[in-house]
Amino acid sequence: MPSFRVLLAAHAPLLVIDAASARVQIGVWSATGDARWQASEQEAGVAIFACVENLGVDFGTLGGYVLCEGPGSILGIRTAAMAVRTWRLLTPRPVWVYRSLDLVAQALGESGTAVIADARRDRWHVAQPGQPLRRVPTAELPPAPLAMPGDFRHWSKPPENRAIRSVPYDLATLWPRAIDADLCQRAETPDAFLHEEPAYVTWTPQIHRAPL
Repeated sequence: MPSFRVLLAAHAPLLVIDAASARVQIGVWSATGDARWQASEQEAGVAIFACVENLGVDFGTLGGYVLCEGPGSILGIRTAAMAVRTWRLLTPRPVWVYRSLDLVAQALGESGTAVIADARRDRWHVAQPGQPLRRVPTAELPPAPLAMPGDFRHWSKPPENRAIRSVPYDLATLWPRAIDADLCQRAETPDAFLHEEPAYVTWTPQIHRAPL
């Protein structure tokens, strides 16, 4: 898993697409580390393409795509992944993915802090430096101080008697702080992050009969 600095040195300019939060963020990074950003709170299907247009992205000059695969808004992330897959058909380029909570945890640089986000059904995604991203019930959240990225929607009830610090989810600030962390992974078919693949039960049709 290369760092963002390594990717820039080998493949810049890079197009960064992040629709994990309620605020879509798109950036173009040059080999010198300079970045131009656009952000929008419109729904992802509009915001992604509007931001790309406002940045004047020249797809022919891009060296690759860097996509946030989550955790976060599944709809936003899958819309972003669809856009990247479409752009690659026109201009084939490599894609790398990163995880939102790992980025925040590395940028904070606080080994004793757990970065969390809602995983629905009274469960939470948890990221801590040096540990794999995991999903736990509310009752099993680590005793460490908790932080949550701003603009991330949540429906589960936060744990009682636990203070949760809000951390701005601003890529222009976060990525420079985590530029040397090994957060990026090559992806041939980018999509939303899942802790495990969904399991489906085969349905066997049966004729309904009157009860005996």
